[in-house]
Amino acid sequence: MDWTRNAGTDSPRDGTSQASPGRGPHQGELALWAVAAAVAALLPAIWLWEFTVDDALIAVRYARHLASGVGYRFNVDGPATDGVTPLPWPFLLSPLARGTPLEVLDRAKLLGLIAWTAVAAAWGAWVGRAEAPRWVKAVAIGVLGLSVPVAAHAVSGMETAVALALCTVASTLGARPLAAAALAGAATSFRPELTPWALALGLGFVWAAPDRPVPRRLAWAGLLAVGPFLLVTLVRWLAFGHAAPLALSAKPSDVTHGAVYVAAGSVAALGPIVAFAPLAMLRASRCARVLAGAGFVHLAVVALVGGDWMPYARLLAPVVPSLLGAFVLSSAHARSVATALRASAAIATGIFFMFVRAPGARHVGADRRALVAEASPWLTNITRVAVLDVGWTSAASEAHVIDLAGLTDPEIAAMPGGHTSKRIDAAWLLGARPDVVLFYVSRGAPLATWQDAEFTRVVEARLASSELFLAHFVARAFLPLGSTGAGYFVLQPGSER
Repeated sequence: MDWTRNAGTDSPRDGTSQASPGRGPHQGELALWAVAAAVAALLPAIWLWEFTVDDALIAVRYARHLASGVGYRFNVDGPATDGVTPLPWPFLLSPLARGTPLEVLDRAKLLGLIAWTAVAAAWGAWVGRAEAPRWVKAVAIGVLGLSVPVAAHAVSGMETAVALALCTVASTLGARPLAAAALAGAATSFRPELTPWALALGLGFVWAAPDRPVPRRLAWAGLLAVGPFLLVTLVRWLAFGHAAPLALSAKPSDVTHGAVYVAAGSVAALGPIVAFAPLAMLRASRCARVLAGAGFVHLAVVALVGGDWMPYARLLAPVVPSLLGAFVLSSAHARSVATALRASAAIATGIFFMFVRAPGARHVGADRRALVAEASPWLTNITRVAVLDVGWTSAASEAHVIDLAGLTDPEIAAMPGGHTSKRIDAAWLLGARPDVVLFYVSRGAPLATWQDAEFTRVVEARLASSELFLAHFVARAFLPLGSTGAGYFVLQPGSER
């Protein structure tokens, strides 16, 4: 029996056909599917190798401090703080963290690329075993290669690549629901919003097993799925005095933003496009329904938690391969025309995002390195620097960073406002005694009239309009970020301080 044949039959396999001798794909064909998926993962990730986000360097700083014996802290002279939502990530990076921040970032990116490519090959073999038309399997692999969120965040240097790899392997283990639940649970230690997905997947695979689910197996699956999340929560509470990640306070969001995030991210991620086939899923195997159901549960959860502020829908990337798997497994129960239409829409959308919208991401790394080089002379031999974007700043200086967004500072995180609109007034900042203040602007202005530049973030705009702040700080330089005219003003105490 085979989970992929109809909704009422089950198989001890993982949701793909059992491929007996003379039937199904042979080993050579499976190898081709594996190679195709590995290439589909590798090439777009290399294409977007220069993509990264500022927060990646925050984790790098924590990892470097762990490696040097300073401990789990952002500032050497500061307290241990919960500045990285995936608490295990700096520990995982610490063996690679002896070097400059940008060197460590490159190692983190390479780790993500290797892990994702290897897992994609295994996923491709799993797709190859499925009872589905070859063209459907080819579409799934092609769509995987066109998913910008997957490719970009596989090499962003963030923990997303590890979560992506764990979720992908878990989604292929329908025959071993407890192993699937354990791997899905491990992913929650890196991305806590994956916990409902992990629970749905683990319990769903137990339900989909050929033998009737028993309470003990359901209980074990549930524990394995949520256990790592609960453990990280307990550690966070014991170590930092609060159970929720500091980012929730530093970056408050709402359901409206989350809904927009999921709607736009689902289009860019492509997986939800091809997997959205409710009628076909009703007739499909239990495994297909579990993969689709868990995937759409995750979309709902991401909307409820308010989404994210990073580009390319990183919170959706980990479940894209599982949704593509659901698409493959359900294709035998969908109308060919409808399947072709969804596939065509996903491919066309993927081509647009990959080759029209994403190329700008290919300059992020080079622009960031140039910015760090430009800023280093201004940030050498100083004690304290205040800035909203603490990641790249920490790569340019070992000084104490006053985190105006609150991502690494509980005091600022607790202030009213979002992560770019904290109620930081000039008097408070003067009391923090920064040697340098860095303000981002979308377009520069002459140093003499720097306060008239285009400020796009509330914190900087508010301080730039403060007479008290203007009386104590003057602009010394402008550091360009890329070629768009954006950049950072270097502000230092004036003679009146």
